[in-house]
Amino acid sequence: MLHRLIALASVAVLGSSSAVCAQDVKLPPTMAVTAYDTGTAGFNIAVAVGKMMKDKYSTDVRVLPAGNDVARLAPLRAGRALASAMGSGSYFAQEGVFEFGAKEWGPQPLQVLLGTTDCNGGSVGVAKDTGITQIKELRGKRLGFVVGSPALNQNALAIIAFAGLTQKDVKVVEFASYGAMWKGIINNDADAGFATTITGPARELENSPRGIIWPPLPHADKEGWARVQKVGAFFTPMMATCGAGISADKPIEMGTYPYPIFVTYGSQSPDAIYPIVKAMILNYDAYKDGAPGAGGLAANRQTMKWVVPFHPGAVKAMKEAGNWTDEDQKHNDGLFKRQDVLKAAWADYAKANASLGEKDFLEGWMTARAAALAKANMPNGFE
Repeated sequence: MLHRLIALASVAVLGSSSAVCAQDVKLPPTMAVTAYDTGTAGFNIAVAVGKMMKDKYSTDVRVLPAGNDVARLAPLRAGRALASAMGSGSYFAQEGVFEFGAKEWGPQPLQVLLGTTDCNGGSVGVAKDTGITQIKELRGKRLGFVVGSPALNQNALAIIAFAGLTQKDVKVVEFASYGAMWKGIINNDADAGFATTITGPARELENSPRGIIWPPLPHADKEGWARVQKVGAFFTPMMATCGAGISADKPIEMGTYPYPIFVTYGSQSPDAIYPIVKAMILNYDAYKDGAPGAGGLAANRQTMKWVVPFHPGAVKAMKEAGNWTDEDQKHNDGLFKRQDVLKAAWADYAKANASLGEKDFLEGWMTARAAALAKANMPNGFE
């Protein structure tokens, strides 16, 4: 499920200009973090943060590469890793949908440490030699999917929904991992795949004979954006100014959501999470230029009203940084209530339907899940 152990990085905190000094922040001697494959934006940012932790606190951070969302979360659930550099997969895991609706998973009580929102966007990158310049032209083309990664697959479907396309309108090509998918596009086994614009594999495609293009999602097209957000509620319009084939001089209208977003399980104590987030906030200048997109981890650049709650330990650190309001707390509390509703619904359903086959089990769970959320007057998100 996991690839080989790759990177060592570490954590420490300066904080001389803060009320809390470096010596007041105590980090564990070692820490494991999962991320997508080597060279991806999530992996590179995790390594950059880890290097800061090593330099400042002599904490060794092992960055474990994994090809899909299930593989990234399995070490956290098993207690072999503390956090994961996730994306929208953290939302799907919280909701218990797609692969996380399987018997061995169910809704996962994930909580946020910090998330990255920078100059990059997240969209479907397309091999330039296809001649495609608009989303609608993906009809009939080969769209990469990653087995066990509902985030990537659903994100791709959300983007093509901009043009009214669905999975039936493209030729899905499945790959074993994120890295394999992008290698497949370079090798002409697929034409397009979802990514953040600053990911290493997108750069590889840009520099390959095929080249890369990001068909725009014009923000003025309100109907197109309504279709995007119906499939991917976590997307918001943004102007991407950095990434493969993108610059401040050649920006592209597309969408984004926090990525990577460092998450952990709610079972982790605030005493364990607070110093980690505090260290990341105090030492921001030490890693912000360490990898493309790392600058988006600043406390004042957080997406405060996203779809997964902040961990209480992170909330404490954010409050001390002056970046937490009563309104933020109200939103966070609502997300915790949502997790409680999903947890209770799963406990009742899974126990009563353990004998069902996987397909029938998932279908029944989605019905039970929708009913529980409706009863709590909460949106489904996956009609």
